[in-house]
This record gives sequence, C-alpha cells and structure tokens, in this order.
Amino acid sequence: MRRRLLVVLVPFAVLLVVALGVPLSVAVAEREMQEVYVDRLNDIGRFASLAETALSTGRTEALDQELTRYHELYGIPAAVLDTSGAVLLGPAGAYQDAARSAPGLSRIVTAALAGTRSEPSGEWAPWHDSALVVAEPVGRDSEVVGTVVTISDLSKARDRILVRWAQLAGLGLLPLIALVAVAWPVSAWVLRPVRQLDAATARISQGDLTIRAEAEAGPVELRRLTESFNTMMDAVENAEQRQRAFVSDASHQLRNPLTSLRLAVESLEPHLSPAGNGRPAYDVAVDELKAMQRMLNSLQASARMESMRTASPVDLDVVLATRVNRWLALTAAAGETLVVDVPPGLRLLEPPGGLGSILDELISNALRLSDARVVEVTARVVPGGPGAGDGAVMIAVRDDGQGLGASERAQALRRFWRSPRHQNVTGTGLGLAICADLVGAAGGELRLEEGLPRPDGSGYGFAAVVALPVVPAPAPV
Repeated sequence: MRRRLLVVLVPFAVLLVVALGVPLSVAVAEREMQEVYVDRLNDIGRFASLAETALSTGRTEALDQELTRYHELYGIPAAVLDTSGAVLLGPAGAYQDAARSAPGLSRIVTAALAGTRSEPSGEWAPWHDSALVVAEPVGRDSEVVGTVVTISDLSKARDRILVRWAQLAGLGLLPLIALVAVAWPVSAWVLRPVRQLDAATARISQGDLTIRAEAEAGPVELRRLTESFNTMMDAVENAEQRQRAFVSDASHQLRNPLTSLRLAVESLEPHLSPAGNGRPAYDVAVDELKAMQRMLNSLQASARMESMRTASPVDLDVVLATRVNRWLALTAAAGETLVVDVPPGLRLLEPPGGLGSILDELISNALRLSDARVVEVTARVVPGGPGAGDGAVMIAVRDDGQGLGASERAQALRRFWRSPRHQNVTGTGLGLAICADLVGAAGGELRLEEGLPRPDGSGYGFAAVVALPVVPAPAPV
C-alpha cells in the first residue's frame, strides 16, 4: 500500500522537478552560449580595430602574428578577409578547414562586408554540432575594406553545459530522495490503521467476528474510523450471539413441552376405536410432532455449528478415511453404488464444524432425495477460484437421480426451502443452507449444478460442488 502511495506521489514530484528543471537547464545553456558569443564579439571587435589601422598603414605583420597566436592558444581560427572573401591575414589553412563545417559562413560574411554586424543563428545552439561564426566589418558604412571572422568549435562549451545539466539533475534528485525518505515512514504511520482494517475485514470475511483493529496509531481521522469499526463489530458480534442464543434457547425450551405433548398424544392411542375417524387425525398429529422435533434438533445443530468460526487446514485423505466405509454401507443398504475418485495428497482449508459433516449431509441428500442409482464423489484442483491464490479444491457429489431444475437450484440454498416433490420426505430444508454458510466461512463456495446423466436419458441428476482454498503442504522440518 505504501508503494502504491509513493507511485502516486513520486510522479507528481518528478513532474514538478522537470517543470522547474527544464526551463532552468535551457536558461543555463543559453547563458553559457551567450557568454561564448560575447567573448567572440569582444575578440573580433579588438581585431577589427587593429585590422583597420593595419590595413590603412600597411603594417600587417604584427596583426598576422597575433591572429596566428590566438589560434594556437584557443584553437579558434580568426582571419581578416578582403571584400572578395579571400584571407588577407591569419591562419588561412585552419580557417579554410573550419569553414567547411560552417554552412552559414557565407551569409554572415556577406552581411559583415555590407557593414552589418552579424547576429548568431539558431544553428549554434548547444544541441547542434555546427560551429559559432562571428564576423565584424573592418571600417564603417561605405568604407568597409574587409571583415574579421572567427569560427569557434563549441564542443568544450557543450561539455560544460552537460556538466551543468548533470549538476542540476543531481540537485533535482535531492528533493525526490528527500520526498521518498520522508514519505516512506509517514505513509507507514498514516496507512497503518488502513492495513489493520484490511487485515481485520479479511478475517471477518472468513467468519471470525471476534477480530478487532488497533486504534492507537495513525491520524486522528483514521483512529476514529477504527474505533467506529470496532464498535460496529461489537454490535454485530453481540447481535449474532443473541440470535444464536435465541435459536438454541428456544429450541431447548420447546423440546420438553413438545416431548410432553407427543407423549400425551401417543397416550391416546389405546383409547382410539379401530373403526373410528380419530385414527387419521392421530397419525397426522404424531407425524407433525415428529417433524417439529426434527426441526428443533436441526435448529440446535445449526446454532452449534455456526458458533464454530475457525477454519483450519486438513488433508482430504484423512477426512475420507473416516467416512468412505460408512458411505459405502449406506449406499449399499439403499441399493445404490458409490464411486469415489479422489487423488491423494490434497490439502485444503476445512470449514468450521468439519468437512466430514458437510460431505455427510451431501451424501445423505443424494440417498434420501434423488432416487439415484449411482452416487459419485470426485475432487480436483483448479487454478484461481475462491480463497488462496494457489487455487481451490473442487469436491463434487453427483448422482444420476431426479435432480433439480435451474429455478429450484437457485432457491435450494435458502433455509427451510424444500422441493414440492420432497414435502413427504424426512428433512427440514436446513442442511444445504447450513453447509453453504460453513463453506463460505472458510472462504469457499457451495454451488448446485446438474449431476450425472440419468439412465433413461431423460436429463441429469443433482450435483453439489464444494470449492475450498488450497493450503500448501507444510515445509519439512
């Protein structure tokens, strides 16, 4: 999270440094080049003054030597040209060599011979390789008798500009480094409550309502948010505890009166006339009392299982080892065939209350409700899915029985829902709903799908697919 915050802040800081640094760098380069240009103007102004005197008196040896010495000292060819552009004084060979790399030379010389001091062109900017040509007329107005020209190689000036730019870049990095150095601990302090809230909500999404976030660090606003979050979770946990306690207490308190009522009703059986009309009413009353007792037992079991909120890793092989023999006996007694196709070595996150209890409920539904011939239990690992990033273990219980339509499957995970075909079958309509809640508490998912093809080809049976997060195997000690 801190990195993402820096990813937002640093680009803005970089843009600010660039916005300030680029104009400053351009100004530094222009100043450096302007200083070079002014130096050349001063040099040729002096040479032009000397040349005017030398040409008028005919004593040119001293000026010629000075121009040669100037070239030797600074590496800058300086020459006095006549009105035709020929070299009169100075190092002619060096001048001619430098002139080949100065495309604007003829224009500048022509302007100088016309009595105009030349202005530098944009070609001598630091990002160009051309030389700087400066020309000064010898004489004034119509009395121009020649011109002094210097052709300056700007490589050293460009090197100085690059050095200055490197220095500016280094100075520009200092605020960025300071920003990161300050923002890293400050962002850690600011975001610590956010990270704690994120971790707390992740635990809560797995069903642990006892988790709370610390509210002792970070800005005042985030501390208040954390305190409000903890207060909210206290209220949610208390409400859930009261709900579970109510269901458990109500079921327990109703059990004794219901048992007494059932005993009282059953005690009436000897007093019923075999040929009378009371026998059907008696049978209905007893059946309804039995259904109410089953409902109370299911509600109590639901309250107990939902109070278990801790998911833990488990080996699927261990779970199946304690269950498969029992499933085989149950399916054989029902005249059905059980097929178990589960690869070894699968490790997953077990829901609260135990994965075995969930699989028992799914197998029981297949035996009681589907009128199937074959019940198949399979498992495989798929990438992605709910939970951990290592993938999910998909455990499917499929049968080739009656199945449910798409509209019925959409409602089958609701509490107390039962298919119209199963109203006279023993059950409460809570099993799948409780299983779905427990699987969800472990970060998984329970889906209802089409099952195996029916033997008569009339459609598909029923399938319950449990997806639970993969747990990596523990490292060997």
